[in-house]
Order: sequence, then C-alpha cells, then structure tokens
Amino acid sequence: MISHFLRLEWKQYFRSSHWEKGIAIKILMVFFALYFVVSFLVIGVGGYYILKKEFPDQDPLQMVNAYLLYAFLGDLVVRYLMQKLPVMNIKPMLILPIKKTKLVHYVLGKSSFSAFNVFGLFFYIPFSVVLIKEGYNLTGVLGWLFFIILLIQSSNFLNFLINKSNVAFGVILTTLASLIALQKFNFFDVTSFGGQIFDSIYTNPIYSLAGLILLGVLYNLNFKQLLNQVYLDQAVSQKVEEAKSADLSFADRLGDVAPFIKNDMRLIWRNKRTKTVFLMSFLFLFYGMIFFTQETYKEMPAMLMFASLFVTGGFTFNYGQFIPAWDSAHYKMLMSQSFKYRKFLESKWILMVVMTSILYLLSFPYLYFGLDIFLMITCGAIFNIGFNSLFLLFAGSFNRKRIDLNRSGFGNTQGTSATQFIVIIPLMLFPMLIFWLLNKFVGGNSGYIAVASIGVLCLLLKNYAMNFIEKKYIKDKYVMINAFGKEA
Repeated sequence: MISHFLRLEWKQYFRSSHWEKGIAIKILMVFFALYFVVSFLVIGVGGYYILKKEFPDQDPLQMVNAYLLYAFLGDLVVRYLMQKLPVMNIKPMLILPIKKTKLVHYVLGKSSFSAFNVFGLFFYIPFSVVLIKEGYNLTGVLGWLFFIILLIQSSNFLNFLINKSNVAFGVILTTLASLIALQKFNFFDVTSFGGQIFDSIYTNPIYSLAGLILLGVLYNLNFKQLLNQVYLDQAVSQKVEEAKSADLSFADRLGDVAPFIKNDMRLIWRNKRTKTVFLMSFLFLFYGMIFFTQETYKEMPAMLMFASLFVTGGFTFNYGQFIPAWDSAHYKMLMSQSFKYRKFLESKWILMVVMTSILYLLSFPYLYFGLDIFLMITCGAIFNIGFNSLFLLFAGSFNRKRIDLNRSGFGNTQGTSATQFIVIIPLMLFPMLIFWLLNKFVGGNSGYIAVASIGVLCLLLKNYAMNFIEKKYIKDKYVMINAFGKEA
C-alpha cells in the first residue's frame, strides 16, 4: 500500500500543470540542497579534528554535546517558521476501501524524510564514525547517535503539534533567547548543564531509550489528531472561522494611505507565508551575531557591512522583493477601484520603513560590540530606508508570478523568478563595494558617510523616484493583471 501511495504522489507531481514552470528554480534548489549536504559532510568528517586542533585540552564530543541543547531549540524555531506540514491529497482515497489508519501512518511516515530531518544526519553520522575511528566506546557512540536521531524525529512531530500556536512559538523563542542570555552574562552555565545530559547518554547508552519513549508519545499524539480529521465531511467542507479584527485605528492618522496599510497589516497576520516573513524579520536581528563575534571578520569590513544591512533589513528584503505579488489573489479587484496608484505604492514603502525603524531600535544591544559596529548598523538602516525600499518597489514592477499566501514560505518557490535573484546585486553588493572602496583608499569614517549619504539622498529624492515608479506600474498594469490572473 505504501508503494502504491508513493507511485500516486510521483505521478501527481510530474503530471501537474505547474511541473514545467520554474524548472530553473527547481534546479537551483537542488544545487542548494547539494551544497548543504556537502557542507554538513565536510563539517561532520573534519569537525572532530578541527576542535581537537583548536582546543587540544578538551574533548570534542563534550564540546559538541555542550551546544546541542541550543541546536535543538534553534531547530524548533526554524521548523516552526519554515517546515511544511505533511500533506497528501486524500479526498479521493476516502471513498475507497482503504483504512484511514494507513493513510495517517503514511502521511506521518512521509514527514520523517523531510529535509529538516535528513540534513542533520550528514553531520551526526560522519561525526560518529570519526569518534569510533578515534577510539571512543562503540556502544556509547551508537547510543548517542541513536538518541540524536530520535530527538530529530521528535522535533519533527512536536513541530506539527505546535505549528499553529503562536503562544508555543513564543515560549520556545523566549526560552532559547533566555538560555543564550544566561550563558552570555554568566548567570548560569547552560552549556555545562546541556552537556551533562548528552554526555550521560554516551556514558550510559541505555538512557537513549528515553528518546524512543518521547518519539512514541509525540507520534501517537499526531496520529490521534490526524485520524480525527480524516473524514470525508472534514475533507470537503470549508472551515468557517469567526473573523477576528484588531483595532487598527491608529493608522488613520496616515491619511489616504491608511486603508492600504490596514489591509497590508491584516494580510500579513492572517496568512501563513506573510506571517512567516514577518516573524523571520526578527530572527534577522541575530544575523550580526554570526559576524560581529568572530575575529576573522574584523579584517573584512565589507562583510560586516553585509551583516549590518541584514540586521535591520530582514523585513524589507523578504517582503519587498515580492511586491505587488502579495496582492496577486485580489489584484484584479484592486485595479478596478478608483484610487491613486501612488497611494498603494506609498503604503508598501511606509510599511518597509516602519519595520526597518523598529528593527533598528531593537538592534541597540549591538552597542555591546562597540560604537563602530553600531554605527555600521545605523548606516545600513539608513541605506535600507532610503535606497533599498525604493529600489524594491521599482523591481516589483517586473514581478509576474502569482503567490498563494496560505502556503509555507520554506522550500516554496512560488512567486520566485529571476527578478528576485537579480535585485540582490544592487541591494547588497553596491553598499558593500562603496564601503570597501572608501574604507580602503580614503579611510576614516568615509565608508560610513558614503553609505548613509546614499540613503539620505534617496530619501530627499523620494518624490521624484515615486513618480517614476508609479508610471512604470501604470504602464505594466494590464500585463500584471493578466499574469496574476493565471493559476500558479
């Protein structure tokens, strides 16, 4: 029966109307997947020797164990934002003499082979092989690896239980941030505590059975939840929910653009893909931690500027590159209304500017790394507000791909075209190049001044830029209506 399900899904995928659309994007995604596989393999094979060389007095396994607690909590956060829930077109199956339990077991089993569950194994399995080769206890290493695999699968099923709960996501994110803060400011040694848990699994492999119990409980909870939903009336009926409206009257003070901004705010919060973009914007705040904490990047100021742009530009980049495709489902209706196109565009611009400003205020803790770093973040924020927001609005006039807002954001190339890749060049490389040239050949604060000045100049010329952008959108109005009217 399982093989039959697999054949049906294979045929459904390759016979679908959109299979041949975006072949280039699918090929690019395959290359990205291969890149991650190779990266994890290299780290898995060489990680032991790198740690042994850099920290000769410490046990590499204990060092890895010390940070596994952070790794699994971080994995849960990423899964919540990006992982697709397991789906199968089961409506036609419900009228056939097929046990519903088999359908549910297939859907859950299929989720076990998600990329989120597989990629990590390309690190843990080679790392375990190296540990055995280096003389570690065979039973201990196998018990440790078995427990890690069980935890990965447990994270998979836990995510399906909490995926629709914003409260659960908030608790996990707060817990992760709190543990990092406790460790950073020496209130509690989280790495030692987490390390002892995983060290005990290696010392006493029998403890790994606790992971089996956890996985069994989470699988059973998912099984019962899905089994209660696998009924024909559930599958064909449309779920009617009571509309929840928030008080957005504060936006009225913005004048003619207020109705558009209110609609955008509702669109962002009520739809899965836009909500993912919104929540991920705050994760980009931590992007600077990758660069600002490493001594290597202090000799590479252009890379620090790259990180600075991302700290405050998470929302602008991820939301702005798909304007106006976010409104593709009702674009035809919008274009039949009597309003100035300029107001529609300005609402998008204001939204990007406000979010960039909020992210900038939240980036103040980066003062801990020094005034130079925070000054770079400030310049990046000004550049995002001035240049990048306007450039993304202009680039949006070339978008011709419809977006289904109810689909997950991760692994979903819907709405993606060559435009999204081309715009990255001026958005990121241009300020990096300007900063590097002036910092290298002029010195002083010239790099900061140049990047910030470009942002300020664009703000001063905003009205001229908006007039030009508006004319471009009006010129392509009917082309976009036709493109967005086609099924994705």
